[in-house]
Order: sequence, then structure tokens, then C-alpha cells
Amino acid sequence: MIKFGIAGFGKMGKIRANSIEQNPDTKLIAVYEQDGNLLEELLNDNVIRCNSFEELLEQGIEALFVCAFNNVAAKYTVKALKNGIHVFCEKPPAQHCRELSLVIKTEKESGLILKYGFNHRLHYSVQEAKKLIDSKEMGELLWIRGVYGKAGSIDYHQNWRNYKKYSGGGILMDQGIHMLDLFHYLSDKKFNVVSSHLDTSFWDIEVEDNAFITLKSSSIIATMHSSATQWRHKFLIEMCFSNGFINLDGILSQSRSYAPEKLIVGKREFEDITFAMGKPAENVTWFENDDSWALELDEFIGAVTGINSLTHGTSYDAYRVLELTEEIYRKSGFYS
Repeated sequence: MIKFGIAGFGKMGKIRANSIEQNPDTKLIAVYEQDGNLLEELLNDNVIRCNSFEELLEQGIEALFVCAFNNVAAKYTVKALKNGIHVFCEKPPAQHCRELSLVIKTEKESGLILKYGFNHRLHYSVQEAKKLIDSKEMGELLWIRGVYGKAGSIDYHQNWRNYKKYSGGGILMDQGIHMLDLFHYLSDKKFNVVSSHLDTSFWDIEVEDNAFITLKSSSIIATMHSSATQWRHKFLIEMCFSNGFINLDGILSQSRSYAPEKLIVGKREFEDITFAMGKPAENVTWFENDDSWALELDEFIGAVTGINSLTHGTSYDAYRVLELTEEIYRKSGFYS
């Protein structure tokens, strides 16, 4: 039984607490949250409510979920590792690569497990797409196009993620970083930024609410639009290959507002210009379950207990996507 603590009990802290409670191999021991009102939703009276992060580290926990603001994520991770505690940190891993470099140095010195929360990789549609890509049945990847947009809300401008001192950036750091990580995962390519335009087009906030990005690897082009002015939730990745295409359309979430989750596969065919050109048959698979949170925790537990190594959300994955994110911000000049 692995004893867990949680730093930060907002939306993600509650999701992780639920995963811990449902897993027979884990137990939630203590929580630290600055906002006492959020702790009212902590139903288990046996969980210790800590008044500081340092107090949390003294509760005999063996592993820690860092679900706090981005500006303290790296600091909390380093402190926990130095105290002999395995860490599962939410994305983004840090505000800057220089912070993350210190985290990785501490990880190596400690010999402990450090995992980052990129749960989109473990959605069933993404996993099935990855298997198909790796089989080479679709041929060589030619390009990727992604859209990740949210509707915002009437109080969107008051969300902590839109205050740069807490988040380090806007919609790119919030949702866009997930899609960038999927670009890396699905293509197995390293990207450079060709162009980047970040803008605050609607919301009265100090960070970007739209990011338009063009990336290039040694062999493919990828484009992404991450938006907080979509006015409806939208998730779409389109990938074209030499033999056909794969689309990831929709993704399951707690609110199900990005649903349905579909994997669409089509083969290049009907190329006779006299007959049905451009209308290939499509195979559509629908997904009704999202076990990504539980699967992430299972992988983390396996790594802590020595059953398996980390495949998803390693510090390498985290550094690579944060490095690309930093390059996007620099290229745009948005914060200069």
C-alpha cells in the first residue's frame, strides 16, 4: 500500500484523489491546499489537512501528487525528491526549462520516480492510433493538423490560469501543451518552430487566448491552433500518411463536452479520376470510456514498486515539450 499526499486540491487534485481512493494499492494520507474552502470537498475525514507544504512532507507519505499552481510545481517537486518522496507532477512541468533542469538533476541524484501528467496519451483512441502508426500500415507520415479549443466561461478571465505569475502562460500552457506532447508521441519527431502568433483576441486577461503555430521536423509539417475563443469545446488531430489518413476527433473528459471520442481511419483509394475520387471509405471507432487517470496511476505505481519502467510522462517527455513551448513563446514575441 503506497501512502500518497496531494499538494493542491483544485480540479486536478480532486481527480487524483479519486484515482487514489479507487486504487487498491494506494491510500491518501494528507493534503495541502491554501484555499480552505476547497478542502470542504475532501470527504474522507481520516485524511490529514496540512497548513503548509513542509507539513505535508512530514506525514510519512511515500509518493506525492503535485497539483498546485505552475509557479511552484518545480519547487515542490525538488523538495519532495530531496525528502525521499516519489513525485507525480501535473503539466506543465515548470514555468521555464531552467527550472526543469534543476528538477531533472535532483531526480537523477535521488534515484526516485518522477512522472508528469500527460494523460491524453492514455486515451484509448490515441493508443489505438499509435499502434496503427507504429505498424507502418499507413505508410510515412506527411503532415499533422491539430485544433484544441474551449468555450471559456462567463468568469474565464478570473481563472488562475490567466494570471501569468501563477501559470507562466495562457491557453498554450493550459491545453496546447497537451497537443504538442501528442505531436511528439504520435510522430516520434523533434519539431522546430517555423512561425508562431499568440494573441489576446477577446478575454480581458494578461496571457494569450489564442495560439496559431506552425512546426517543422526533418520530414513533416505540423500546425496547431489552441484557442479559448472556440465557443464550443473541440479536439481534433488530423494526420495524413502516404497510404491514407488517421483522425482523432473528440476526446472524453469528465464533463464529456469534448465527446464523442472517435478514431477515423481511411485508406488512399478511388484514384481513378472518373470514379468517386476523394471519397475513400472510412472506418470509425467510437470510444465510451476514459481510464487515462487510472492508467497513469497504475504506471506510476508500477515504476515505484519496480514492476515496470515509465513509458509516458517521463522527465524527458516533459523537457522536450516545455522546450518547444518556450520556443513558441520566444518566436511570437508575445511577452517581450
